[in-house]
Amino acid sequence: MSLALENRIALVTGASRGIGRAVAVELARQGAHVIALARTQGGLEALDDEIRGLGREATLVPCDITDFDALDRLGAAIYERWKKLDIFVGNAGMLGAISPLPHLDPKEWDKVMAVNVTANYRLIRSLDPLLRASDAGRVVLLTSGAGHKADLSPYRGLYATSKAALDAIGRTYAAETKTTSNVRVTLVTPGYVRTRMRAQVMPGEDPMTLPTPEDIAPQIVKLCAPSWTETGVLYDLPADAVRRFQGPV
Repeated sequence: MSLALENRIALVTGASRGIGRAVAVELARQGAHVIALARTQGGLEALDDEIRGLGREATLVPCDITDFDALDRLGAAIYERWKKLDIFVGNAGMLGAISPLPHLDPKEWDKVMAVNVTANYRLIRSLDPLLRASDAGRVVLLTSGAGHKADLSPYRGLYATSKAALDAIGRTYAAETKTTSNVRVTLVTPGYVRTRMRAQVMPGEDPMTLPTPEDIAPQIVKLCAPSWTETGVLYDLPADAVRRFQGPV
C-alpha cells in the first residue's frame, strides 16, 4: 500500500518530546524519512526506537537550535545527501518568564527570541533552496493565539511578542514563495495540549482534560502533504479551520 508521504524528506525541530515528537512519529508512519532535531540525545534515541518500530528510519540531529552555524551546516548536509527538503516543521519553542515587561531580564528576552524567532529565520535561510527544489515544499510553523488574539494576556508579553514575530516570518516567506515556487507555508495554533509548556502556564489545570500531542499530530501532518495548497494562513487546529490574518480595523 502506498503511503501518503512515501519518500518525502521531513525536518522536525524540538522532536524529542511533546508535539514535535508526536509529529515526527506520525510523519514516519505516513512514509516520510524524518530528520529529527533536538538538544536531548536520549530523547532522540527513544524517538528513533519508536520510528524503527514502525519499520521506518530517521536521521538524528542532536543540536541546540540556537547554534546558528550548526543550522547552516545542517542545510548543507541535507543538500549533500538528498538535494532537497520536502517538509520543514518548526516546532521548537520556549515559554520564557511569565513577568511584567518592565521586570524582564534582557538575557531572558534574548534567549526566547533566539529560540522562537531567530532560529526559525535561520532555518528558513538555510533550507530555502532545498524547499524550492521539492515538487511540493511544505513549511509548518507552530505558533500561538498569544501572538495575534485581540486581547493579549498580561505578563506573557515575551512569549506573545515572539509568536507575533514568528507569524510575520511565516507570512512573509509565504508571500515571497507563493508565485515563485511550489513552497507553501502554514502557521498552526494547536490550542491547549497536554505538554510541559502548558503545565508551566497552568500548573493547576487537570492535564487529563486536554488532548495529547498524539491526538493532534495527524491534523498537523496533513498540512505537510502535497495535497495541502493553502499558504500564508493560520490553521486553527481545535476548530479544524483555516483563518486569514486580518489587518487592524
